[in-house]
Amino acid sequence: MTRRAIYPGSFDPITNGHLDIIERSAKLFDEVVVAVLLNIDKEPMFSAEERMDMLRSVITWDNVTVDSFEGLLVDYATRQNAQVIVRGIRAVSDYEYELQMALMNRRLEPRIETVFMMSGEAYSYLSSRLTKEVFKLGGSIKGLVPGLVEQRMKARLKGHTED
Repeated sequence: MTRRAIYPGSFDPITNGHLDIIERSAKLFDEVVVAVLLNIDKEPMFSAEERMDMLRSVITWDNVTVDSFEGLLVDYATRQNAQVIVRGIRAVSDYEYELQMALMNRRLEPRIETVFMMSGEAYSYLSSRLTKEVFKLGGSIKGLVPGLVEQRMKARLKGHTED
């Protein structure tokens, strides 16, 4: 049986912390679907299509694909025939929130397990929100995001997009 995992998130923007979780997940599961959440309540820096394009450009593992979804994660995971949801944990505060979500997901769909992966030490403080905040205030994000993502963020700040 193929072990398929879903790694969901907004990925706005994708960080090196996300890539760390993706790489480690790719070693544990036969297939990993990186699923971009379409959340109409948030105003992202990048459109879902842009985020998916950036993800596809920086993902180098053959068993990892990129997709998007809206609605309940467990419904999407079921449609994808996934057995596992992967979630990255940076701090205790992440754990509390993620535990609530995992327990609700288990209640909604007991056949899907949630696996928590501790972030790598180098990325334990890193979030998309913090990365955007530092960037918008003129701080360096070198080493926090892939080079392509940094270029796209700079282009977005200047009011245009790169091809």
